[in-house]
Amino acid sequence: MTPEHPATIAQELRATLRLALPLIAGQLASFGTTVADVMLAGHLGADVLGAVAVGTNVWMLALMALVGLTMAVPPTVAQLDGAGRRGEVAGEFRQAVWLMLPVGIALQQAVWHLGPRLPPLLGVDAALMPDITAFLRPLSLTAPALGVWLVCRGVTDGLGMTRVSLGFGVLGLVLLVPVAWALMYGRAGLPALGAAGLGWATALANWVCAALYLAYLRFSPRLRGIGWQHGGWRPDSRAILHLLRLGLPMAVSVLLEVGLFSAVGLVIGGFGAVAVAAHLIALKACGLTFMLPLGRPRATTVRVGLGVGRGDWAGMRRAGLVGIAIPLVTQSLSCAVMLGLPGPITRLYTDDPQVIAGAASLLALAALFQLSDGIQVASAGALRGLKDTRVPMLVTAFAYWVAGMPVGWFLAFPQGLGPRGMWMGLIAGLTAAAVLLSARFLRLSAGYAAARSMRSRSR
Repeated sequence: MTPEHPATIAQELRATLRLALPLIAGQLASFGTTVADVMLAGHLGADVLGAVAVGTNVWMLALMALVGLTMAVPPTVAQLDGAGRRGEVAGEFRQAVWLMLPVGIALQQAVWHLGPRLPPLLGVDAALMPDITAFLRPLSLTAPALGVWLVCRGVTDGLGMTRVSLGFGVLGLVLLVPVAWALMYGRAGLPALGAAGLGWATALANWVCAALYLAYLRFSPRLRGIGWQHGGWRPDSRAILHLLRLGLPMAVSVLLEVGLFSAVGLVIGGFGAVAVAAHLIALKACGLTFMLPLGRPRATTVRVGLGVGRGDWAGMRRAGLVGIAIPLVTQSLSCAVMLGLPGPITRLYTDDPQVIAGAASLLALAALFQLSDGIQVASAGALRGLKDTRVPMLVTAFAYWVAGMPVGWFLAFPQGLGPRGMWMGLIAGLTAAAVLLSARFLRLSAGYAAARSMRSRSR
């Protein structure tokens, strides 16, 4: 039995980790860019940090729409690879690019024109608006580049070449930090642009990375077998619609979750700059420890997709179960870090004593949802490998916006708990999603395995 066709749980765990470790490192590099953003902005004062926090919440809605749509690429590529049809991958890539370029342009326009109008509608402090607008508008220019970058990543990840996305994630961080530092603080003879400098630096880094990733995909000797010589760049409406039917529910699911976090951040914006800064620091610290399980579900998607492509239903179920079990370990460690080191963690981001106190109080709540968040992300990754997208979309809608947001609002305002109440709503929503999504994968995978067994006995 080869590593690509593991027979035991231990072999599946090793195969998953071989894919997952570069993805986790890549997520850490990607998240490192947001950590760098917060650290650079935090030392320009609470107002600049608050503006970056609110602007980031608005931008995340567009970013996650791109991420969600391109989630259709890895399971499609993995299933083609598992079925011995690797030569069709380049054709899928071309159609995915045709889908994502206009989507990226549309999102860029939406963020540029509508993004600055959203925070005032949600009661964000008016004093933050000039910096929010200055940050969002140059940042919006990166949307088309990110669409292409994410499609490229979907191809390499779907083929199991996860070290490639790691390399480009590190490159993005290396490009961003010095340029952002120079533009924000006015170094190397450049004007001090503050929040706007961070937006321009991010746009520049993302366009450079997208161009280089596209060149790698086209000219790397490792990718000559994916069918570049077949077909052309003419759009195929049926292929694009297939990707859209698969990716749109994923995009909606991602937006529902990110929309919950963004809405919580925007609601907390009504409590003032200190509360916003504390929320952002707690969220970024939480996200840093969350990178372990966040990179791994992409590996689970690929492993499950390979099993489906091979018709190996037992292996598919084993891959999903291993992927869901891993967060039981990783998130327990994250929880311990949150509870044990709240002060040192928050001091990495700011010297403001009020912000430190507020962020430390939120980290205790962040520790509580680590486990449920890890399980729900893992379960969603396993379901994506099955190309099961519509029911998970409905599950996330219920969990986040029927269970999560109303609970948070009730605790924050009628019960007077403020930002802590909103974070308790996050716990409720993520826990509901974890239970429902994991139960669905268990039911579907058991059904596939049973059907396969019955067909084998009937032969």
